[in-house]
Amino acid sequence: MTATDARPPHNVRAPGPTAHDATAPAPTPPRVTTPGPAPHDITAPDFTPHAVATVLGSAVGDALGAPFEFGPGGAFSARFPKAGHGGEMCGGGGWDPGEATDDTQMAVLVGESLLECGGLELPDIFRRFQRWAAARPKDIGLQTEDVLTNGEPWDRAAALHFQVNQRAAGNGALMRAATSAVHFASRGRDATMDAGRRIAALTHGDRAAWEGTAVFHELIRVALAGGDPLTALPDTLAAVHPDHRARYATVLAPGWHPDQATEFNGAVWPCLGSAVWALRTTDSYEEALRAAVDVGGDTDTVAAVAGGLAGAVYGPDAIPCRWTEPLHVPLPGFGDRVLGAAELAALARRLAT
Repeated sequence: MTATDARPPHNVRAPGPTAHDATAPAPTPPRVTTPGPAPHDITAPDFTPHAVATVLGSAVGDALGAPFEFGPGGAFSARFPKAGHGGEMCGGGGWDPGEATDDTQMAVLVGESLLECGGLELPDIFRRFQRWAAARPKDIGLQTEDVLTNGEPWDRAAALHFQVNQRAAGNGALMRAATSAVHFASRGRDATMDAGRRIAALTHGDRAAWEGTAVFHELIRVALAGGDPLTALPDTLAAVHPDHRARYATVLAPGWHPDQATEFNGAVWPCLGSAVWALRTTDSYEEALRAAVDVGGDTDTVAAVAGGLAGAVYGPDAIPCRWTEPLHVPLPGFGDRVLGAAELAALARRLAT
């Protein structure tokens, strides 16, 4: 069975207090602001190397975690008990060694739209997503697929899906956010969080998914500015929509552990919480990724999110070459294009400029 057949949707939503979003009219979430200047504003320093590591780090995590998706916790360390011994890009579950999934494929589409359009053009991103979905990629979340193929316009498809299904707080928007986080990092907290919400809302009608993507954007921004994203969490949470702040505060708290999750980590809250936990409890990019994959469940996405965060913190030299060398990102619907690590790095450099 392929990964597409085997996986539940990225957008599985456990019951939770988000039904008030059912009437959201369109993916134009309002900006949430708090008084005072945002800390860690990027000014003079060249953050390009760490921006490259953000994009590469996320893609590596995606490919590393894909073969272990929906397996039990601890499966990665059981197979590879010692760090640094090689062979971890093993492939399996329908994936070739080093092959990135829909997480990175969609991130590339977002990044290329931002560059080719000279900024955020939501209809263009949506069209690219539709073209990709029509090409039948190996892996696509069921909700994302429905939103992209239901025939509704870009500014109504996700909201209407949520009104009907009441399920849209999955991690399918968070998973693809590395490229947009890099692009908007130099524009300050409000701008980067607002962009994260708007891009998420293209496929996810539940504000919970918007806020999780906005948090990730801001944590990347802080890291690229040379700050500590973990110590920035209180300020970041203050900028989260009040209706969702408490739930994110729970999963991002220093004492939280993935075992305490009340939903499968295909949902946005435990996915982001698990990625931050992996960063908090380790001391290197490699150890953070090992911890993320070992959580089990939706391993490719948890590791993609953790990999983006750890890449932003530790920089490109921390990512093992044995993991970047086999990395490749097919782009269904866009000819025979396959991006390797060099092409991803070039994309990240342009996004950071």
